[in-house]
Amino acid sequence: MFNNLRRILSPRSVAIPQHLWEAQLHRFAPLQQLTASARGELQTLCGQFLGQKSLSAAAGLTLTDAMQLHIAAQACLPILQLGLGWYRGWHGIVVYPARFRVRRRVQDEIGLEHDLDETLAGEAWDGGPVVLSWEDSAPAGEQAADTSEDARRPISGNVVIHEFAHTLDLLSGTANGMPPLDRRLHAGLDAARWAVVLEDAYERFCAELDLLESEIPADMDPESAAADDIYSRLPLDPYAASDPAEFFAVSSEALFVAPDPLAAAFPEWYEILARFYRLDAESRLTQSAQRPR
Repeated sequence: MFNNLRRILSPRSVAIPQHLWEAQLHRFAPLQQLTASARGELQTLCGQFLGQKSLSAAAGLTLTDAMQLHIAAQACLPILQLGLGWYRGWHGIVVYPARFRVRRRVQDEIGLEHDLDETLAGEAWDGGPVVLSWEDSAPAGEQAADTSEDARRPISGNVVIHEFAHTLDLLSGTANGMPPLDRRLHAGLDAARWAVVLEDAYERFCAELDLLESEIPADMDPESAAADDIYSRLPLDPYAASDPAEFFAVSSEALFVAPDPLAAAFPEWYEILARFYRLDAESRLTQSAQRPR
């Protein structure tokens, strides 16, 4: 895929036509905050991403070049100042037309096994692939509303950034909200402080969610639009309370898509995330320092 309209630059990179790139800049609002130089670097990185990762369609979906580029741009924005090597160890991305059902058996903390049947917008597996729903990954205004009874509350922000943040987290060997740190790229970031700040922010968010949910009337459907208005008072999507790994992934979404509530609610956590992704915490524009190729 993605070779019909482009000249292959190398076995590990493809050329993105300028007209397709210009259109993508308007399809994903966070790209408009980047400097012209950063946009050029992101375009190159997307070409490398599309040359080295394999995107495949499932359940009858047809992946166009524009669709693949939209996924690539969202996935590459968080690693613009880290490098494509941070998506190492896997190469597959599977895209469904809509949310997909996953059945699995899990073991709880006391060893009991449970059969789960979930409908998901995205999922990242250790060692790949990353699985996405196109209707949840599509540009704003092109996403179809999911009215099915088994659809969980959608992740606010960006499902692609969310799932690719999980792949970064998994580089440490387990999904715990603490991706590995590079001594050169993350000079001054301390894993011990990260753990303390993460735990504090996560626990405070969970407490805030508990307090908010105690205010929901007993006769109100927690999945209703009325309840959504209540949940909107939170600085992050309530799914962030699932565990520290989800808190990191949802926070990563917010950092790139809607950073102000995150920065106001958890300034230390926001600072750590901005430094991990190597963003300018004030302007939220990517830093100009060179990243590894």
